[in-house]
Amino acid sequence: MGKILWEEPFCAESSSCFRLGTDAEGNAYIAVAGREDVYLTDSREALATMIRDIKAGKADHLLRRP
Repeated sequence: MGKILWEEPFCAESSSCFRLGTDAEGNAYIAVAGREDVYLTDSREALATMIRDIKAGKADHLLRRP
């Protein structure tokens, strides 16, 4: 694992902020802002696929309240 270059946090009103990061080896990272030492990691391609799928609405069911 190389040095992680974190993006600015993505925040919602009164919610946790998430950060995305990448390194020079082609890895991608997701963490809660302020807890960047605890992260999920996968390839940049996996991150790109997840972002495309979210934009396409494939995770919309997670936003619905029970």
